[in-house]
This record gives sequence, structure tokens and C-alpha cells, in this order.
Amino acid sequence: MMDSYALLWAATMNAGTVLALASLGLLINEKAGIVNLGAEGMMLCAAIAGYAAVSHTGSDVLGFAAGMGAGAVLAAAFGVLVIWLGTNQYATGLALSLFGAGFSAFVGVSYVQAKLPERTQFSLPVLGDLPWVGPAMFRHHPLVYAAIALTLWLIYFLYRTRAGLVLRAVGESPESAHALGYPVRRIRLLAVVCGGALCGLAGAYISIIYTPLWVEGMIAGKGWIALALTTFATWRPARVLLGAYLFGGVTMLQFHLQATGVDIPSQFLSMLPYLATIAVLALISRNPTWLRVNMPASIGKPFFPGS
Repeated sequence: MMDSYALLWAATMNAGTVLALASLGLLINEKAGIVNLGAEGMMLCAAIAGYAAVSHTGSDVLGFAAGMGAGAVLAAAFGVLVIWLGTNQYATGLALSLFGAGFSAFVGVSYVQAKLPERTQFSLPVLGDLPWVGPAMFRHHPLVYAAIALTLWLIYFLYRTRAGLVLRAVGESPESAHALGYPVRRIRLLAVVCGGALCGLAGAYISIIYTPLWVEGMIAGKGWIALALTTFATWRPARVLLGAYLFGGVTMLQFHLQATGVDIPSQFLSMLPYLATIAVLALISRNPTWLRVNMPASIGKPFFPGS
């Protein structure tokens, strides 16, 4: 029984890493005042880009780089449209998500039967051999620990550095930041590209490590959950990480319950992550004042210098 709970926690960290990487990328976007609803599409394109790169080269590093590159390129296109051309952020994000779903399905046809090289099993020396704690905490891919480190760095960056202060100022009052001489649109574009790269990394992690295969639509709503998670976490990096593990645990709970013989139809268990997302958003929306206090003041609002 202890081993099953250790495996459940290990799976929770693994699933939570996907959501954490994507949500932290979206948080950077939204701290700069940009809402990108295209996370699902970016993650799908990154998943096939990463999978294709690994299947051809055998290098996971190149696969992650390809995924990040795909996410960054799509995010840059989105950024140019909404920041310079003034298109609606929500409509453009939805279009990006739809484009990513279709394009990844088209490109990925020839990779459905492709096989990746044998996956490496990671374990921290000594710590990985500890009973219960070892399998639960210390036998993960390095990106699991990188997501934790990224969260800590982002906390420091946003609240302890000048660049982080400027980024938050752009999201709070772009007019004031522009009056002080900061290039608001370039800062927003950089934030969008960085956020897209992290979404791309999350997508590549899914196809290369989390479920090492390619199937059309394999992101299965995780991009939308990541979007909800930024609101759930009230735009705080530490809460994003904790929320990612919470949602990851709910996702893995369905498999744990099935393995322990719980007599519940599998369709109901598969609905658990999405029901949890709806429930959390419904609870948060009951206190709009709390949301307004933490939400970047200019989120979703276009900015045109000189207007």
C-alpha cells in the first residue's frame, strides 16, 4: 500500500510538471498584460516538433529545443498580431489554438507509428534508493526539478529585480511605463515569446517523457487547465506550482482508483480533472474583489503608444 501511494505521488509530480511549465509561461504573459488562449495549440505543435526531433536525432535535448522553438515561433506570431496590429487577444488566441490542433494533426500523421529510443531512467544517487521517499521524490526526470527551480527563480525575478518590476509595471499601467521611457510593446512581445517557449517545453515534455508517443490531440485539454490555473493561483508563481501538483494529483487519482478496484465507471473518473477545474473557477468567481486585487490591472487591454 505504501508503494502504491509513493507511485501516486511520483505520478502527481510528473503530471504536475506539465501544468507548472505551461502555467508559469502563461503567468509571464499575463503579468505583462497579455492573455494568450492559444496554449493548447502551442503545446500540440511543440509536442509533435519535439517528438519528431527525437525520433530523427535520438537527442532529448534537441527535442526539448525543438518544442521550445515551436512554442516561441507561434507565440511570436501571436504577439505581432495582438501587440502591433491590434487584433483581439481572445479571438487571436482561440485561432492559434485551433490552428495548432489542425497543423499538429496534419504534420503528425507520419509519426503515429514512430518509436523513440529507449527512455533513460533517472534516479538521484543515494536519495533515489530510500524507501518510499526515493520512488516518490527522487527518481524523476531533471525537468521535474527544473520546474521547481524555475518557480523559485520567477518569484525572485518578479519581486526582487528591476526587470521584474518593469514587467509588472507594463502589465499594471503600460501608459505610465511608456511615459517613463520603457518600450512597452517590445517588453510585451518578449514576455509572450518566453511564455510560448515554456508552453512549448511543456508540450515537448508530454510527447518525449510523460507519454513517449505521438497521438493526435494528445494534450487533451492541459493547455486550457493551465490557463485556468493562472487564475486559480491569482498570478503567484508559488501558488501556480502548488496548484499544478493539485491538478496533477486529481489527474492521476483516476488511475489510482482504477488500480485499487474502485467500482466507478472510467468515464466518470476521466472527468475528474475537468470537474476540478470548473469547481475551482466557480469558487474563485464567488469573490471577484479578491481577483481584482491580484489581477494585473491592464490584462487583456491593448496598448498603442501615442493614442
